[in-house]
Amino acid sequence: MKYIGAHVSASGGVFNAPIHAHNIGATAFALFTKNQRRWQAPPLTQSAITEFKQNCQTYSYQPHQILPHDSYLINLGHPERSALEQSRAAFIDEMQRCEQLGLSLLNFHPGSHLRQQDEDLTLAKISESINLAHHHIPNIITVIENTAGQGSNLGYRFEQIAQIIEQVEDKSRVGVCLDTCHAFAAGYPLHTDEGWQQSFDDFARIIGFKYLRAMHLNDSKGALNSHLDRHHSLGMGQIGTDCFRKIMQDPRFDNIPLILETINSQLWPEEIQWLKQQISIF
Repeated sequence: MKYIGAHVSASGGVFNAPIHAHNIGATAFALFTKNQRRWQAPPLTQSAITEFKQNCQTYSYQPHQILPHDSYLINLGHPERSALEQSRAAFIDEMQRCEQLGLSLLNFHPGSHLRQQDEDLTLAKISESINLAHHHIPNIITVIENTAGQGSNLGYRFEQIAQIIEQVEDKSRVGVCLDTCHAFAAGYPLHTDEGWQQSFDDFARIIGFKYLRAMHLNDSKGALNSHLDRHHSLGMGQIGTDCFRKIMQDPRFDNIPLILETINSQLWPEEIQWLKQQISIF
């Protein structure tokens, strides 16, 4: 089963997200459970939690079809102690929100060394942050998103993600969200048949498909290995459509949220329908 959707708005309350997903024909969705560009947010009210769960039930969204994303401000590898503690506290709060909503996943960007500490130390701090969060909040699976490698962000090579996972104590509670735009921008040639095959062979060898918990399906405005995090609509960027057709037809990508973050939300119903159609085209 392929679960296909988009990162929908939770404006007005998280309970609106399942409605927005249903309205675009999605069988999966992503959301922010709070304002993603602020450190603080009011606690979720019991009425909001209840209405979110009711709407998920009404439109048949189970926890494994929903991919909440944490705040963009969080840096779990921050070189400064006070900022690291602030990020860790915010991450734990995000996990608690997921737990309250009855969800099972939390998608996050791993972190950045800000050119102030070496890569290995930053990756170790990210793993330590995950371990601390796991100790505070039970059950939620922390899902590492690969990055485009822009600036000093880590997680753009499969080896870096594998290094984080290696240092996580409870590996049953860590996974990966693979963003196609980010992977392409980081140098994985998803636009050719040979490159697509080699990229996912590398993913299987270095990380392992058992850790794949979600995907972001985005075309790329930037060129291969550009390290530009610039999403585009499917088929309108440098990756093209073949990559996404292959993903739809490959059972290794079954039973996880496949989420659009493409730039034109007006096209999401059309893109979701096109992705669904590719499943049976051989």
